[in-house]
Amino acid sequence: MSTNHSFELNAQVREVFGSGASRRLRRLENRVPAILYGASEPPLPISLEHGQVLRALENEAFYSHILTVKLEGIEQKAVLKDLQRHAFKPRILHIDLMRVSAKEKITMSVPLHFKGEALAPGVKDEGGVLTKLMNSVEVRCFPATLPEYIEVDVSHLALDESILLSQLNVPQGVELTAAISHEEDRPVVNIHIPRAVVEEDPMAAAPESAEVPAINVKDDVEQTSESKEKPEKNKDKD
Repeated sequence: MSTNHSFELNAQVREVFGSGASRRLRRLENRVPAILYGASEPPLPISLEHGQVLRALENEAFYSHILTVKLEGIEQKAVLKDLQRHAFKPRILHIDLMRVSAKEKITMSVPLHFKGEALAPGVKDEGGVLTKLMNSVEVRCFPATLPEYIEVDVSHLALDESILLSQLNVPQGVELTAAISHEEDRPVVNIHIPRAVVEEDPMAAAPESAEVPAINVKDDVEQTSESKEKPEKNKDKD
């Protein structure tokens, strides 16, 4: 599945390297150190505009989209492969971008979009709870067919039913990298009654069976206490 998003990043070649140079780049120039690699070309240290990157990262499509990197008047196609964020500040510390070639397949993580939860009979009519066991899947395809997301329709799911990896509606030309066999075909989403509700009846019967032992335990404790007190009273008389 795809939308009409497009992302452009303005890049500059980095001439100075090292942790000190990277800190100055972030602090004084408000730019993000990055590396551009892949497509049988040598890695190229670059920097990106921090504000531009931060705005782009607010869009989920940015993470699984073909990006346009503008560098010295030349446009290069790339995908986001990794990024480092500051522990508590809204700062991006480093980005890895991988060049893509129209003739070479790439492997990317693509988010799952679930729809129809409110219409699912297992939720609407049978009181079940829908559990999303996966939020993304890894796919392999040519850049031109890379989906921004894969849609999962759960509107037909009844209680105790699930959708497996092999049942995902993957676009033509896109394949899942996970090995799918009868033994390894994992569920993506399912609907079940919450465990707390299932165990409610057995727990409700517990107090009746616990009443008699509880009284006996109390009597034993009182008798033990009395037996301990008697010697102390005799000692006081002495």
